[in-house]
Order: sequence, then C-alpha cells, then structure tokens
Amino acid sequence: MPVEEFVAGWISGALGLVLGHPFDTVKLLGFFKGMSFPIASIALVNSVLFGVYSNSLLALTATAHRERRAQPPSYTHVFIAGCTGGFLQAYVLAPFDLIKVRLQNQAEPKAQLGGPPPRYRGPMHCAASIFQKEGPRGLFRGAWALTLRDTPTVGIYFVTYEVLCRQCTPEGQNPSSATVLVAGGFAGITSWVAATPLDVIKSRMQMDGLKRRAYQGLLDCMVSSVRQEGLGVFFRGVTINSARAFPVNAVTFLSYEYLLRWWG
Repeated sequence: MPVEEFVAGWISGALGLVLGHPFDTVKLLGFFKGMSFPIASIALVNSVLFGVYSNSLLALTATAHRERRAQPPSYTHVFIAGCTGGFLQAYVLAPFDLIKVRLQNQAEPKAQLGGPPPRYRGPMHCAASIFQKEGPRGLFRGAWALTLRDTPTVGIYFVTYEVLCRQCTPEGQNPSSATVLVAGGFAGITSWVAATPLDVIKSRMQMDGLKRRAYQGLLDCMVSSVRQEGLGVFFRGVTINSARAFPVNAVTFLSYEYLLRWWG
C-alpha cells in the first residue's frame, strides 16, 4: 500500500487548515483557541481521506497516481473511491469535529473576574468532559449525520476535481498550477453546497444533550428544524462555507499534487 498519498494528504490538510481557520471562526461566531489541535486533527483526517481515496483507485484500476493522467480512471471509479474515503474519514473525524463544534459554540463568555468559568477549558478538557458525562458513545454524537454528509459529497468532490482538470488539460499531461487551483476550489464549493443541509443537522445533533436532549434522532432533528425554521434552515451557513471552501481546497489540491510529483 503506497504511503505517499497519506503523507501528502497530511501536509496538504495542514496547509488548507491554516488558510481556512479564520473562516471557521466567523462561521460559528466563536474562536477556536490555538492551532495545534485543529492542525493535528485535520491533517490526520485529510491523510486518511486522500490515502484511502488513492489506494481505493489503485485497487479499482491497478494504476498508481503517477500513471493516472496517461490512463485516467472512469468517473464511476473516482466516485466510488471518493465515497470510500469519505465514509472512513467520517469516523476518524467524528470525535474531533464534535470537540470543535462544542468549543466554538460555548455559551459561556470568557471567564472574567468574578464571572463563571467557561464550560470547557480546551480540547482535552472538552473530550474528557464529554467522555465522563456522555460516555464513549458521546464522542461520536452526530457521527451518523457526518457519515451521510461525507460519503456522497466526497465522491462529488473528487469527481468535480477530475472533470475540471481533464477539461482544461491536454490529454496525457499533468494539469497546470492554475488548473489545479481552480479545479480544487470549485470542487470544494460543489461538495460544500451539497453537504450544507446535513452539516446543519450534524451540528445540531452534536450540541444536543449539552443541557437536555431535544431530538430523538437524525430524522426527528430534520423534521423539528424544518417545522420551526422552514426549509431555509438547511442552507444556513452555505455562503461562508463556500467562501472558505474555494481557497482551502485550491491550496489542498495544489500542495497534494505537487508533493506527489516531487516524490516521483
């Protein structure tokens, strides 16, 4: 099993996270203290995603990454490999994403002189508190919604990237840097537009149980949200998600492609 794709995914994920971090602080109106935890977690998740995707394509087509421009895989194979990567990525991501959402949505203000302390003092304290109060399953709250979000949308993500790269690149050649940036950016936007409805539900289920249980499950959360706020609730945050998606995924794909070319 080639490991270069895992390493390239790790590095490109970290670079994309650094670029996208300011957008994340705006998206949820909170500040995710420190960069070490998100860099480590997103880099790990990206490593799983790109590594599983590339090795799934290798299993489906028997062509390594460096051979795929001369012998491009079918879009069906790209979609299946992307869905496989998205499915496995979701379970690696679930605890990290839950901690991020809980920290960003802390209702308590910063501790002031004489004021109440924040519920969570940091990522490790947040994880320990969830484990203690909600049990091991609590760390995977919202994982089912996350899986439903990521499995098809990651397939769409890689198919969009491949379509745009092939349309803008002479047959058998590697895409230019500009092509990779544009294709990666639009792949990010396309996948996030598709992912936003379940992202909204996923975030609500992750916050559910913090004070009291409001939803009986995924379907109940969807029905209750529509009943109370209308269908528009499913696209809340789509603008900031898209604004973040273009630069983050443009840089992610550019660094991923060039690292693999450099390693040969």
